[in-house]
Amino acid sequence: MVSVKHCGHVTARLNTLCLGAGLLCAGLGADAGTTESTLMVSATVAATCTVSSNPLTFGTYTPGGGNLNANTTLAVRCSHGAPFTVAMDAGTGGGSLLQRFLTSGAARLQYNLYTSAARTTVWGDGSVNSAVVTGTGKGLSGSETITETVYGQLPDTLANQQLAPGLYTDTIRITVSY
Repeated sequence: MVSVKHCGHVTARLNTLCLGAGLLCAGLGADAGTTESTLMVSATVAATCTVSSNPLTFGTYTPGGGNLNANTTLAVRCSHGAPFTVAMDAGTGGGSLLQRFLTSGAARLQYNLYTSAARTTVWGDGSVNSAVVTGTGKGLSGSETITETVYGQLPDTLANQQLAPGLYTDTIRITVSY
């Protein structure tokens, strides 16, 4: 048998435990706190360029008729703010930057390409007294195209005057560095 005195003491302790358990149970349903962090998100935009060219056509050269001048354009598009240089090689005609050749078989017709209408600075790769053209990209959309003019001259030299009639051609590699 359990005495009432002992029973009251157990009841008081049980009430205290239940009260504590009730608060604990009530705390599980409430917001216990929050914490925060950040998420780093990044991307790198690569510099890029494109170049396209129109043909340069001198037309018909008449030996003894004087120099032929012609020009054409290059379209350069580069990432906004990207510095670039446009270089040209000596061509497939077997010449050099200082003297390019249009060819027809083994025959070679002298000509050259220049950076300005004055035709005083050869457009090349920056070596042997040639120059490159530099610029800064405006973006890659069509409206941001940078147009560079290529000035050509076919001189009326004695060597050119001695050539047989026919079609003479050359291919120039354009390199844009950025």
